[in-house]
Amino acid sequence: MTVQQKPRRTADEPEMLDLPDLPASRESVEAERAHRKRQLAIAFRIFARYRFDEGIAGHLTARDPEFPDRFWVNPYAVHFSRIKVSDLLLIDELGHVIEGERRTNKAAFWIHSSVHHARPDVVAVAHAHTIHGRAFATLNKLLDPIVQESCAFYRDHVLFDAYQGLVLERTEGQAIAKKLGDKRAAILRHHGLLTVGRSVEEAAWWFIAMDRACQMQLLADAAGGPRVMTDEEAAVAHRQFGNAGMARHSFQVLADLVAEQEPDVLD
Repeated sequence: MTVQQKPRRTADEPEMLDLPDLPASRESVEAERAHRKRQLAIAFRIFARYRFDEGIAGHLTARDPEFPDRFWVNPYAVHFSRIKVSDLLLIDELGHVIEGERRTNKAAFWIHSSVHHARPDVVAVAHAHTIHGRAFATLNKLLDPIVQESCAFYRDHVLFDAYQGLVLERTEGQAIAKKLGDKRAAILRHHGLLTVGRSVEEAAWWFIAMDRACQMQLLADAAGGPRVMTDEEAAVAHRQFGNAGMARHSFQVLADLVAEQEPDVLD
């Protein structure tokens, strides 16, 4: 009996990963809004565990499913480890608080509103001032594909190489959004990292993965001259580790821990 060999996968075919499907959206606008808010609040708790907090800096946003020009964001000067669903603010396209009792900061509005406006495909945006992200941002270069996880950003991130202090004007936010283009992440020179996703889970996981990629490259560069993957190797790893399903599942592992250990996050 002749055994027929499985055809080789071509470079443009999607990678087959053994991951169960996760729902892309909920059955109603109300359910989807509740889901995004829950995941957003949990993402802040996860960021606190990774010590991504830095004073009043850092913000994650989630587009409202009913009003796409509005987004949910963390309130000003509340530590990531204390944020609950009920703390989240709904901000309109002019920066006004539509729902919530606190205020947010201008940098959160100008950066995130510009990216949300320029990228209708983006549901969530993550930005924080991390140690390794900021250290790498001083080098004025992109990440190299030196480990498989770093390849989630292979040819899928940009360097924003302008710096004018805090982002307090619309034009600066628009410049970041324009430079980001259709990519999933940006290194902001002398500033930090920014990631986007078609879900809160994706944006948050890409941020975690990118910060760790920065850490790994800093360590590898300090130890010597790391081998950079070939284009073919990096492209395969990008399909696997840049997979949206991989990101959502990876985030959910962390989210389950937070929900179990810190149930007040859902209040």
